[in-house]
Amino acid sequence: MNQPTKNGGSFDCVIIGGGHNGLIAAAYLARAGKKVCVLERRSMLGGCSVTEELWPGYKVSTASYVVSLLLPEIINDLKLKENGLKILPRRPSSFTPMRDGRHLMLGADQAQNRQQIAKFSHKDAEAFGKYEHLLEQVAMHLEPVLNETSPDLLPLPVSWRKIGLGKKLRDAQKGWRLRKALAAMQSSLPEGLELLTAAARPILERWFETEVLKATLATDAVIGAFASISQPGTAYVLLHHVMGTAGGARGVWGYIEGGMGALADSIADVCRQLGVTIHTQCEVQSIDVAHNRAIGVTLTDGRHFAGKAVGSTVDANLTFNRFLKPDQLPESFRSAVNRIDYRSATAKINLALSEPPDFTCLPGNKIGPQHNGTIHIGETIEEIERGYDDAKYGEPSKTPLVEITIPTSVDKTIAPEGKHILSMFVQYAPYQLKDGLHWDNIKESFADRCIERVAEYAPNVPNAIEHRQVLSPVDIERVYGLTGGNIFQGSMNLNQLHMMRPIAGWSDHRTPIKGLYLCGAASHPGGGVMGACGKNSAEEILRDGL
Repeated sequence: MNQPTKNGGSFDCVIIGGGHNGLIAAAYLARAGKKVCVLERRSMLGGCSVTEELWPGYKVSTASYVVSLLLPEIINDLKLKENGLKILPRRPSSFTPMRDGRHLMLGADQAQNRQQIAKFSHKDAEAFGKYEHLLEQVAMHLEPVLNETSPDLLPLPVSWRKIGLGKKLRDAQKGWRLRKALAAMQSSLPEGLELLTAAARPILERWFETEVLKATLATDAVIGAFASISQPGTAYVLLHHVMGTAGGARGVWGYIEGGMGALADSIADVCRQLGVTIHTQCEVQSIDVAHNRAIGVTLTDGRHFAGKAVGSTVDANLTFNRFLKPDQLPESFRSAVNRIDYRSATAKINLALSEPPDFTCLPGNKIGPQHNGTIHIGETIEEIERGYDDAKYGEPSKTPLVEITIPTSVDKTIAPEGKHILSMFVQYAPYQLKDGLHWDNIKESFADRCIERVAEYAPNVPNAIEHRQVLSPVDIERVYGLTGGNIFQGSMNLNQLHMMRPIAGWSDHRTPIKGLYLCGAASHPGGGVMGACGKNSAEEILRDGL
């Protein structure tokens, strides 16, 4: 890495945060001929998309773990594949074991899906293809308008923000494109609107009768969210799981060879080729402002990096409440920022195993199809609901909802030969616990409970564990700088999506401070390894004449 000079230096744009969005924003700005600097607090790049060698020979994707939503145009524009990015598809994509010896395996092979589901219900086997087709059609029509900068269409008080004629015209055009996208759904529009706004559970119960199928699909609706599958808005997340083609086909999620950090490495390589200056171990203390314009940032060690513009990829809470003084922002704006919901119920457990899980429903101590995709631990939607009920009252779930991935099933570069990495993405682990409970005191016992849950289906797992890392929601906040441990930089609720993300009236990456932009998941279109936030913010920065 380049070593910071004593005074930091002067740049066209200073980007706070070296996650994938920050690096993508920097790359697009540099392609346009701008002098750009990226400042990363940690010793490694990637934000939540990192690979860390936690134990000798084990390269672990400690936070984010799969990819599908990464925009194809970003991969092509930045020539990421030519710079080392290799995405490994997972086939099949999911496996749900059952205590009674049966299992459900789903993937991109429609004939196999029908065969698998027909073991439980011939009716559901026929309905599943129609269900997926509906989701894919809605996603296909909406992706283009959801992946561009959001328009500000709400009739908000003029005093909140002065909007020029050019932006009003662009917003009107985007509003028209959204209307055309909805119209293109034709007779499926009512079902499409339901997917965008309704709860996942009643939709799944209307489509299917098989409990394990409903549970498998319902998991996708709440992953990363502090929400019940009966909560309005959860159906929208179902669409995310048929969006994206980075895995090789629509809805196919993949692993990145070398771990998720290899994505950041490939973008960083492109950035350096374009002349971007990248510094790690640089913690920002403040965004510097003069005459209501961002002029750079100051680090905790006192160094100043001057910039004509500043792009922040950290969440809105840190950007506006930590890096700026209260009197530098309008009261109405600060109040809206402080209403953002950061509730989280997510924990991450990473294990090093001496052998792969041996599932009683599909025995075998060698890697098989059951190990390739996401392994769902949870057979009924009632289990999911009860897990949420525990969290609702400030307790970790007694029956945790567990999503397992074993990247070593397809990636041979990240663990010693014959060894495996097992990652557990766990719900529901509420950030805010009831009185008397503290995550630092209970996270290991909660991890034990999660492992016991897995052992109900694969009894060999506890004795196969050689190492483990447990990240509670509090740890996720500490390590990755995510307020409340929220992996999306703000919940993906209906009131915090599209033209209301991060807050109504400011969905176009701009802020009340001229020259200060939001470039990360706090902005539209939100969380996930997508890159749209970084790409779109760069376009808006350039539009403003940087």
